[in-house]
Amino acid sequence: QVQLVESGGCLVQDGGSLRLSCAVYRDAYSSYCLGWFLHAPVKGREGVAHIDSEGRTSYADSVKVRFTISEDNAKNTLYLQMNSLKPEDTAMYYCAARSGFFCGGFREFEHWGQGTQVTVSS
Repeated sequence: QVQLVESGGCLVQDGGSLRLSCAVYRDAYSSYCLGWFLHAPVKGREGVAHIDSEGRTSYADSVKVRFTISEDNAKNTLYLQMNSLKPEDTAMYYCAARSGFFCGGFREFEHWGQGTQVTVSS
């Protein structure tokens, strides 16, 4: 079983930076792909970035270069560093997990956090 608790969302100005955190409570003997998703009224749900159990990362085209996903295994925490934020990045951001060594895209994520709101003002 996996539990995910996000934090760090807030109001930030256009061009600003923000780091989201996700505390990951999981079985130490299982491997998981971890990811960040967003949900916005117009966009619906979209995958943002994911990282597999070997540390390989993948990003949506809209956030490449600007966002960085990382994991601190010692702290059991997943991060999303968000730079050069734009108003269109405004959304609820969710941390998610799926069982397995590899991610294989933004599909079949089984476990979800409660979300944290990011608002970028113009």
